[in-house]
Amino acid sequence: MAAARAYELFFVRWFAYENGGQSNMAKPVRFIDEPIQVIFDKPPLYEKKPECPDGFTWQGTTYRIVELLEAWADFTRRGRMARNMQPQHAAVASHRGSWGVGRFYYRVKVDSGQIFELYYDRAPKDVDARKGGWVLVSEYQ
Repeated sequence: MAAARAYELFFVRWFAYENGGQSNMAKPVRFIDEPIQVIFDKPPLYEKKPECPDGFTWQGTTYRIVELLEAWADFTRRGRMARNMQPQHAAVASHRGSWGVGRFYYRVKVDSGQIFELYYDRAPKDVDARKGGWVLVSEYQ
């Protein structure tokens, strides 16, 4: 489900670029959607609400982040989490998140000059992986 949503957003951005999107808009080149290991020079203060990492490793290659281009959060409740909260509580949670719900997105430029979009997903994967994980979504031009 998460991969389908990320893939959909990739093509929405690509379509917007191809049809006269903003002049400063980066053009999506490749959809990746793979887990990555991130590097922090200084550990984040809150591990479930991290800042942009200082680098990441993907497919055996380490990339150092040289510039943060854009950052945003998405606290949309997905799957069964979308139905397990009273409406008044869901409204508050949509702005600040709740346990296991939320993604923090970063569009970054790395030392090789490439532009990538990555996110931290707070959703626990299973009992042993309760902290969520990082995903490399796509590459931009």
